Amino acid sequence: MNRRKIISILGKIILVEVLLMIPALLISLAYQDGDAGAFLFTMVPAGIIGFLMNRTRQSERRMSSRDGYFIVAAAWIVISLIGAVPLYLGGGFPSYWNALFEIVSGFTTTGASILAKPEALGHGILFWRSFTHWIGGMGVLVFVLMVMPMENDNSMHLVRAEVPGPTAGKLVPRMRTTSMILYGIYTVMTLILIGLLCLLGMPMFDSFCIAFGTAGTGGFGVTAAGIGGYNSLAIEIVVGIFMLLFGINFNVYHLLLLRKFKDAFSTEEVKVFLGIVAASTIAIAINIVNFAGGIGNALRQAFFQVSSIITTTGFATVDYEQWPEFAKHTIVLLMVIGACAGSTGGGMKISRVIILVKSFIQEIRQIINPKEIVTVRLNGKPVDKKTLESTRIYAAVYLILVCVFTLIVSLDGYDLTTNLTAVLSCFNNIGPGLHLVGPAANFSIFSDWVQVVLSFVMLTGRLEIFPMFLLLAKSAHDR
Repeated sequence: MNRRKIISILGKIILVEVLLMIPALLISLAYQDGDAGAFLFTMVPAGIIGFLMNRTRQSERRMSSRDGYFIVAAAWIVISLIGAVPLYLGGGFPSYWNALFEIVSGFTTTGASILAKPEALGHGILFWRSFTHWIGGMGVLVFVLMVMPMENDNSMHLVRAEVPGPTAGKLVPRMRTTSMILYGIYTVMTLILIGLLCLLGMPMFDSFCIAFGTAGTGGFGVTAAGIGGYNSLAIEIVVGIFMLLFGINFNVYHLLLLRKFKDAFSTEEVKVFLGIVAASTIAIAINIVNFAGGIGNALRQAFFQVSSIITTTGFATVDYEQWPEFAKHTIVLLMVIGACAGSTGGGMKISRVIILVKSFIQEIRQIINPKEIVTVRLNGKPVDKKTLESTRIYAAVYLILVCVFTLIVSLDGYDLTTNLTAVLSCFNNIGPGLHLVGPAANFSIFSDWVQVVLSFVMLTGRLEIFPMFLLLAKSAHDR
């Protein structure tokens, strides 16, 4: 393991996090909410530590794929540990572990919260809390690669370990250019959303925070009422549409910029994604029509909640805990499926679901006719053996970990629905679950140690399992 290079890169990441805290500090000063000191007491020592780490003399040895996975996992833990400090020092959280849970939820774009009334926090803390969604949505390391040059081989290892989905590729030959393209698209879409929300009457501060949560598919609100508190059909529709847009693979937008419209609109993953959204919206609307007071309200409520859950954003305009069982079961299924690979959304990812379904069909056809050669195809191209194998392993490990984490969380003594959906919510980076952690509740019911476990679950889900467990593997620390 290239320890010197790892320490140096982690130092860069800490310095970037310190810089990213500056807007929250300025907002705290502008609103005079008393939290500026909390940011300064975090930024100064963190900046010194980051500077010293970045000055570590590096070896000439190239970074390996193992190093890349190790750095990504360590980086997300470090930025969470540091990012939680201003929340705790600000006084809005009873313990540091509560603040850590909240900030991990922010960076991983989960949106699960322990707060009953987020509006009680200062503006600087509220901004930082939502801004972490935007930072974590596209990826912390992707942002670092954009602002700090790095060898292309090293940067590719980091992106492979951080970008969600069964594969991670380059849009252009240089990874720094790829990062700039991704963040350029991401930033423009976010700014458009902020502008629309302001035009629709949402306060400017709220517009920024809600846009950060939508773009990062995170889900933190600035009030307990959430999106529903604005009482605006137009805002609901705009946020609902943009949640779907951010849940689509960003490679599609790059293809559109290159005027490769045929390739962009023929992407199988996007077609399946939008098909699931349409089918789920109609099915839920029919099921809740009596609860919603008419088909119009039913479609409105169903569309927003489906968009929010499948993109793993977690915003809610109604308490779907009160919906019929079919609708709630559909919500849980959407939690697992998630958004597209290469998007800011979480979950298992549409592309993995497609590959798993086609693999199942392939096995059936192979049993019926052993001599037939059957290949799994995605977007008309054969899926290579390595991707097939990694997808199947991921699905198996995913199921095992959900069972293990649910068993651990059950030690707090709550019911199966609460425990299971809390784990699914955290693992898939969604936010609300069902029953005691439903959209009208929060995660404050859990003990500090379970919140730490769920923080680990959120990080494991966001980094798609392997980086977090590689960090714990003894063999990863050898040499």
